[in-house]
Amino acid sequence: MILRTFIAALALILSFVQASAQGLEKVTIAGWSNTISEITNILAEPDKGFFEASGVDLGYVPGTGGGSAITNMLSGAADVAFTDPASFYHALDQGADLVGIYNIYPQNVFNVVALVGRGIKTAADLKGKTIGVYSLSSGTRQNLIFLLNEVGLSEADVTIQVTGLLNFAPVIQGQVDATAATDTGLFIGKSNGLGDVNVINVADSLNVPSDLFVVTREYYEANKPLLRRFLTAYRDSAQWMIDAPEEAAKIAVTRAINGRDEAVNLEIIKLRNISAQSETTRAIGLGHFDLAVLQDGADAFVEHGLISSPLDMSGVIMQDLIPE
Repeated sequence: MILRTFIAALALILSFVQASAQGLEKVTIAGWSNTISEITNILAEPDKGFFEASGVDLGYVPGTGGGSAITNMLSGAADVAFTDPASFYHALDQGADLVGIYNIYPQNVFNVVALVGRGIKTAADLKGKTIGVYSLSSGTRQNLIFLLNEVGLSEADVTIQVTGLLNFAPVIQGQVDATAATDTGLFIGKSNGLGDVNVINVADSLNVPSDLFVVTREYYEANKPLLRRFLTAYRDSAQWMIDAPEEAAKIAVTRAINGRDEAVNLEIIKLRNISAQSETTRAIGLGHFDLAVLQDGADAFVEHGLISSPLDMSGVIMQDLIPE
């Protein structure tokens, strides 16, 4: 596994070096995750060349959650953050001058999962329980906190334990009572013998997007032509994965660190393709936002005391660079 990961990473690096030599403009994504199969449309750049075709030399910096993606971007390690709305709201609330430029996954895929025998069926049942999250800077934690607040609880009413990405072993082994996860994480857990579970879907309470591309306002103002080409390339890569999931599943075998099983890749890619589409994107095109949905999310975060000040999302969501 280590050798496979090294070879895949080396191939990516070599492709980026080659792209630089061809005079392309660099854009680096700060990811919320490592190079996992659900972002195969990005990892397939050496094979498909969507970004190169748009004059973009693509880079990728792995992360440990949406919060870390924003941190990596603000530190200068990347240009664009692949992050979740909760992390976006928090960063704005703390004074960061950021704008959202592309709606990656319009559907909320976060959830909380518990084995049936644990007696956890609703968010209220989480009181006093130990709950796993991917990381403390991840959307799993932020969405868990929102669910708790929905029923009058807070983070202080539970014990949060970092269990790592896509990891259901602590649930299966009884080390945690439940885990905050995503749809793809749940699929992998079931594939690994998770058994019968109760699932609390965050979308039933707040169906904000799962992820969006975010940049600093300064970078947005200074690099509009480059960002427009970057978003066109990303849109094309996402559409390719929707249209050709079987091809993407094969590519993930060599490009994704968790991509050894092609059949599993295919199911994960299908799930991610579903989350990349909504009524809005089907009417207008991939990447477009429903501004009212993001505003409802920001208002809910204020109402529950998760951020301190109201946010006007119309001033921080820019749709002018999204390809039609």
